[in-house]
Amino acid sequence: MLQRREQGSTEEAYGATPTAGLRIPGSIKALTERFRHRDQGSTEENGSIPNGGVPSRILGGVKTLAARFRARDAPGAEIAFDSLALPSAGDGTVNTYWLDPGFSYAVVTRDKNSSLKYEVFEPALEPSEYILLNEAHDYIRDVFLFDSPREKNEISLTYDDVVPILRRFAPKLAKDRIAVLYYYLKRNFQGFGRIEPLMHDDYLEDISCNGVGVPVYVYHRLYESMPTNITFKGDELNRFVLKIAQKADRQISLTTPLVDASLPDGSRIQLTFSDIVSTRGSSFTVRKFRKDPMTPVSLIEYGTYSPEVLACIWLAVENRKSMIVVGGTASGKTSTMNAISFFIPHHSKIVSIEDTREIQLPHENWLPTQTREINVRGSRGDVDMFALLKAALRQRPEFIIVGEVRGREAQTLFQAMNTGHTTFSTLHAGSIDEAINRLVSDPINVPTAMLGALDLMVIQSLHYLNDGTARRCDSLHEIRVEQGREIVHDCLYRWDPLTDEFHRESSGSHVLDDIARRRGWSADELERELARRAEFLARIHANGGIGVDDLIRRIAAFGGGADVGPE
Repeated sequence: MLQRREQGSTEEAYGATPTAGLRIPGSIKALTERFRHRDQGSTEENGSIPNGGVPSRILGGVKTLAARFRARDAPGAEIAFDSLALPSAGDGTVNTYWLDPGFSYAVVTRDKNSSLKYEVFEPALEPSEYILLNEAHDYIRDVFLFDSPREKNEISLTYDDVVPILRRFAPKLAKDRIAVLYYYLKRNFQGFGRIEPLMHDDYLEDISCNGVGVPVYVYHRLYESMPTNITFKGDELNRFVLKIAQKADRQISLTTPLVDASLPDGSRIQLTFSDIVSTRGSSFTVRKFRKDPMTPVSLIEYGTYSPEVLACIWLAVENRKSMIVVGGTASGKTSTMNAISFFIPHHSKIVSIEDTREIQLPHENWLPTQTREINVRGSRGDVDMFALLKAALRQRPEFIIVGEVRGREAQTLFQAMNTGHTTFSTLHAGSIDEAINRLVSDPINVPTAMLGALDLMVIQSLHYLNDGTARRCDSLHEIRVEQGREIVHDCLYRWDPLTDEFHRESSGSHVLDDIARRRGWSADELERELARRAEFLARIHANGGIGVDDLIRRIAAFGGGADVGPE
């Protein structure tokens, strides 16, 4: 059993008594022992521990630890933790990795029923340290933050800020314990409290809690949905939901118990408050924001698209063809739309419109806009997608990206298409036929004749394969309207679930033929251009990919006629 602070204990008061066996010795020994297996029954040999634990050689001195914090708090600092190591895997352990290096890590385990569980491990605390944290917490809240100049909802708490505060209440506190207490203070003031370690895990897509006493669940990119060892008790969950709403600069209460918003890091949140709309009480879901934007090469890496399909989409985007990405929940629609936006010429003017910020573009000439909802009843000042879209049309954009069409804004979007604006968007539907039915039916009601301005529809789904789940582009379709009333869709590419490969369904394409006509290409030249782009993407993927800035540069150079491959 690993030495750790029990994640199920009360967070905000810092006052819960740690369970037996969680005591950690003070001084330097604490740094060595805090993540060690309590019953390892072995000693270190050549810097390794056979039964798990942290070798003493990987843990720097107290000065090094303090310097790490100071450096990490410095603007733009990047700290490498290559000298740290994780405990060795024990029975039932599937994976172990750092979350906040040196202070929290995750262990994925499998029980005798083959069920997976995600556990968070943090440093344990002495009973006296809980009292000290309470004192420091109150002082920071009532005195330090009150006297510190800061922007709205911004809390900045550095290691050098915390040292004199803790010394004020415990003059003889060991320096290594200051580091641990600083971790908890910063976790709860600047971070997300109990789920802060989860927010550091780039493998997690979703974090959700369905009520009091129910384990927090995570959706892992490798292991899918798993319960964690984190639960909220009593009124603690209500306080936590209020805290998240405050971080998102939104109000949630008994009169407005539902909130959809974005966190400062771009993650999407959905909150419910109290038991008004859920019998289990308050709940929350965090859809984490990717730090690294999804790129076309990422789509190839995950097997979502083939280079050939992306080459076709690339040519369409570059030649100002409008497109909608269609799929169900968690099928990766927005990620795909973000990735294919890399094909937009770099200096083109782009306006994006979203309810909650998800799109990440590297383009400088990009104006991201977001709706605003005022919670106060009867107040004015709401800005919906319809208003943003009308405003965008007055800004002469070359490309308009709408996060999702689902209401009256769709008619304005299709009017923009019919007046020559290139638009990208997403739509919730399970197939091409369902997507068309949604567009022409209530509440969207796009006139059939206007659908002819839409060039392509990408159908994407979340599939269950032998080795887990995977997102795949089911098909790529052209859309056309014949005689102003009949909607026809032709499949260009289709995914084969038996072979997990993509096949071209039709050699004829009115979209590609139109591009060839405008570019002065013959049919053979068009095919060579598609093959050239597919080879370009395949080469970059085969060489392990490249950075975002370099990818943008190479795509731009390729569009200018240079066959640029990875160096």
